[in-house]
Amino acid sequence: MGEILYRHLDRATDHLRADTMTQTPQSLLDAARAKAAAPDFTSVFDDPVSQHGPLSGLTVAVKDLFDVRGHVTRAGTVVRKTAAPAVADAEAVARLRAAGAGLIGHANMTEYAYSGLGLNPHYGTPLTPLCKGCIAGGSTSGGASAVARGVADIALGTDTGGSSRIPAAFCGLFGFKPTARSIPRDGAVPLSQSLDSVGVMTRDAGLLRPVLNVLRDADLPPAPMPRGVIVPENFGMDELDAEVADAFETALAALRDAGVAVRRLSLDIFDRYRALPVWHFSAVESRANHGRDYDEARGDLDPRVAARMARADGVSGIDYARTLDMRAGLIREAGRLFDQMPLALPSVAIMPPRLDALQDDATFDRINLLALRNTSFGNVIDGCSVSIPVTSHPGAGLMLTAAPGRDAMLVAMAETLGSL
Repeated sequence: MGEILYRHLDRATDHLRADTMTQTPQSLLDAARAKAAAPDFTSVFDDPVSQHGPLSGLTVAVKDLFDVRGHVTRAGTVVRKTAAPAVADAEAVARLRAAGAGLIGHANMTEYAYSGLGLNPHYGTPLTPLCKGCIAGGSTSGGASAVARGVADIALGTDTGGSSRIPAAFCGLFGFKPTARSIPRDGAVPLSQSLDSVGVMTRDAGLLRPVLNVLRDADLPPAPMPRGVIVPENFGMDELDAEVADAFETALAALRDAGVAVRRLSLDIFDRYRALPVWHFSAVESRANHGRDYDEARGDLDPRVAARMARADGVSGIDYARTLDMRAGLIREAGRLFDQMPLALPSVAIMPPRLDALQDDATFDRINLLALRNTSFGNVIDGCSVSIPVTSHPGAGLMLTAAPGRDAMLVAMAETLGSL
């Protein structure tokens, strides 16, 4: 089993801040800003850091869809490049700032966060340090790369269909998608209000709890390890890269060693989930949110993003209402199924692909859908989900997904398992 790491927050704090004995939070932030560069970052801030708080001495790469007062929020698009600077921090940013975290800058992302692969033709495409020429994943691409390279301690991102868990897997990080609406999204540019969540990525499991406690309205309570996990026999286990399949078996062995039973089951919920046109949410809601950009400056958008937004034209009001109703049933069912035992799957079915292999649109679309397949389920059910790195197979992750409100259980599992 992977080394049992970070059972106690003080151990994580000592590990992460070993050099703060001789450096101030401001000097640590200045050093991080000096290393911040494109394509991981679209801008570097000059705001001073607070000297006090539970996250003092730690640095954050802020996804470029969160407002930071005095800075332009680009959301990955050139259309917003000349927008007025934000007059106030997004709520998540304000909470991190108040907790003493140092904000490095705005991190690069897929335009409007509308892809699981992280490509951006405007500002460049961040790459994972784990594989030469391979993408970092998306849409929180720049933040993942920055944390993986040691430039930032924390990436503040979002997760609409896997946007913090996919890059976490590709970059060897812990990526957490909290229960829907448990962290305020005020001041963040939306993609799909139905599916959007704030997301967090770190190199160390011990940072998840303190960061989430700052971002949430209430601290995570202590939680025991579950007695078991469910591995579905009828979802998420086909079309796996061989290395991903091997990594998943390594992760399951670690769970068993930790006293967690592995139950392989075929569940009807996944048959109903496959019948759900999940893309209705992102297409319709992104078009509603960014319709003016689409109508007035479509030629300036990433053509692949514009094409996905265009699909909203084929969704009627009746279609959308039916999709909402289908989803409501899945949320209720998942709340019962995954309350005590989380779902266990490979975070992503594939290893990080090479950027030069994604130039063809048909190939891009196929790989993008495959990358999003396993993670999107957690967003549809309003659940919480964590990607844990399998370091014996760099670029692969174990994903645990639970019912809404079971965030504490997943954080406890990440803390107990550590990197696998």
